[in-house]
Amino acid sequence: MDKGKDNKPHIGIYGRRNVGKSSFINALTGIDVAIVSEIAGTTTDPVKKSIEIFGIGPAILVDTAGIDDFGDLGAKRIQKTIQTLKHIDAAILLISENVFGSFEQKLIEEFNNYKIEYIIVHNKEDLEKLTDETVMQIQLCSKAPIEICSIIKSQNIGEVIELLKNTIPETSYQKNTLLGDIIQKDSIVMLITPVDSEAPDGRMILPQAMAIRDVLDNNAVNIVLRETEVEAFFGKTSLQPDLVITDSQAFGYVNKIIPKEIPLTSFSIVYAHMRGPFEEYVNGAQKLSELENGDRILILESCVHQVSCEDIGRYKIPNWIRKFSGKTLEFDVAAGLSAIETPITDYQLVVQCGGCMITRKQLFNRLKPALEAGIPVTNYGIAIAYMNGILDRVVEPFLEEYRK
Repeated sequence: MDKGKDNKPHIGIYGRRNVGKSSFINALTGIDVAIVSEIAGTTTDPVKKSIEIFGIGPAILVDTAGIDDFGDLGAKRIQKTIQTLKHIDAAILLISENVFGSFEQKLIEEFNNYKIEYIIVHNKEDLEKLTDETVMQIQLCSKAPIEICSIIKSQNIGEVIELLKNTIPETSYQKNTLLGDIIQKDSIVMLITPVDSEAPDGRMILPQAMAIRDVLDNNAVNIVLRETEVEAFFGKTSLQPDLVITDSQAFGYVNKIIPKEIPLTSFSIVYAHMRGPFEEYVNGAQKLSELENGDRILILESCVHQVSCEDIGRYKIPNWIRKFSGKTLEFDVAAGLSAIETPITDYQLVVQCGGCMITRKQLFNRLKPALEAGIPVTNYGIAIAYMNGILDRVVEPFLEEYRK
């Protein structure tokens, strides 16, 4: 079921200092959202701007520092600029005054490394027109489309937007729904939502809220209740849900009271199926049975939040894994999209959260070092299901090879 473009593509703007990146962003949006100055290096750190681009829709533009910055501080700024490539869906490489050299070539190599679609725009066309020689130089190392523009004269802005629209990959719009491939019109979906100290007052957490909306979008029926009310529900009604989705933390209890003929999964696993390397997650869970004393495990949380004594990533999952394995283990937690300081090869297992706060591209790039190094990766919900001995049941709605 196609519901249109419901996710914001991340678009990075790159180039040397003073090629007009910030002015270019203002021209794309039609408003002054970026600070503009004739002084080179005005933009020092990457800055995200949530905007609306006519013809594209809602998007997040990432304004970056110049790739030709210098000195120790400049090197750090360039490093931060390169780090943004892990999180974007498409890029614009701005050049001006026919300057194209090693800085641009290295950036193009990084685009290719991260499999980022991009366009090249020659800005400040009013000062110096793009020459055939520069075009030939670009084409020696890039097959990307090339456009010209002048921010001062508002020249070719529409053409650049059209080119960009055709460059942004469809996957960045996240057309897939959470549940659209496993429920049908009029399906009855039971959502079990425990409330603990981590639950926000007066509202549902994001995975729960998105699941409720997705059920409605698929013209299905929601039944929302706490885990403490499930037995009462089945005792008072003969209604049988077509699917039950619970918080993974309640698997041990919920698995016992939901009839075996009713499909069961969790919010975290639903997200793992939609956004993550699902089969790698399932296969990686086996590592939980192979851990040895002294092994090191990396917990990846995609959001940054206040830590409580019931924090699932910092306390619950490490304690469950220690109890399940019976081993003495070390755990590190990396929150948000910050750099992982410890070499990835020091870890024997990586456990990723559902990833509801980041894009599919960001999640895959977060896991890329571990996957390339052959380190098993799994997901919160899949790990919890494995340790409860119910992995086959909770992935059954998604994987053909797990169907009975």
